Amino acid sequence: MKQSSPETAASRPGAAQKSGKILALDYGRARIGLALADSEARIATPHDTLERVNRNEDMRRLREFVREHHVRQIVVGLPLRLDGTHGDMAEETARFANRLRKQISVPVAMMDERLTSWEAERILEEELGRRITHETTRDGKRKLIRNAQGKYTVDAIAAMVILREYLSRESNPEEIA
Repeated sequence: MKQSSPETAASRPGAAQKSGKILALDYGRARIGLALADSEARIATPHDTLERVNRNEDMRRLREFVREHHVRQIVVGLPLRLDGTHGDMAEETARFANRLRKQISVPVAMMDERLTSWEAERILEEELGRRITHETTRDGKRKLIRNAQGKYTVDAIAAMVILREYLSRESNPEEIA
């Protein structure tokens, strides 16, 4: 496994330009959670969930989203293992972030996203009053069952958590390790 350090938010304090929006992405194989914050107001809000189609279509839709929402900075959550090492998903996410850098002319930073899905489920349950349940699939994996009445998905809330952390570290560089 590679132990290389991809560009992180910590290595780019103040990377976001003064005007426009900051977009956070919670990358997954089936969906990408989206959250936005205004560069000046600095309040992260969940936006939407992009159902994945294929690499080219996903990039086309993200490019269009970036243009429509005047995005000036993208933050991609990096799913490190709990011990801080890179697994398969972290490597795949780093490749996705590199494609974003090449295909969308906006700076891209990466932010440690350990436990953001857990935090997103907690927020949905406690703060937004939405019950999250799981069922076990035939192959033994846990699958999230979404309440149809809920407005936001775990993916969009996870992107919001990533963006909150990024904004917090960017505005308090002394907290950056």
